[in-house]
Amino acid sequence: QVQLVESGGGSVQAGGSLRLSCVVSGHTYSTYCMAWFRQGPGKEREGVAAIDNGGTTDYADSVRGRFTISEDDASNTLYLQMNSLKPEDTAMYYCAVLDGGSWFPGAVLALRPFQNPGYWGQGTQVTVSS
Repeated sequence: QVQLVESGGGSVQAGGSLRLSCVVSGHTYSTYCMAWFRQGPGKEREGVAAIDNGGTTDYADSVRGRFTISEDDASNTLYLQMNSLKPEDTAMYYCAVLDGGSWFPGAVLALRPFQNPGYWGQGTQVTVSS
């Protein structure tokens, strides 16, 4: 059974930084895409950043240059380094794993809110105050 557990969320002032972690267990596929999504208050879920097993990454325009996605295969952990945080980054952040070679980062980020393929975590809250 695949499980994803996020951590690292919290409250921070604008301009600050946070690093989110997502520990993945029970995942054995060698071809996959992993991603971070978020849902802010009163907003639809949106893709934030994605990385495939080859290391190719993609980002939402709203976070490009501020956020960095990475993974550590040894510890089965996905990370999201968030710098220069803004109040509009306030949201519940979720990690996801999608198996198979058909999921490339750009397609994963474009998933609509009603599309939930693969495996998802329960989320970690990020709050950015002005």
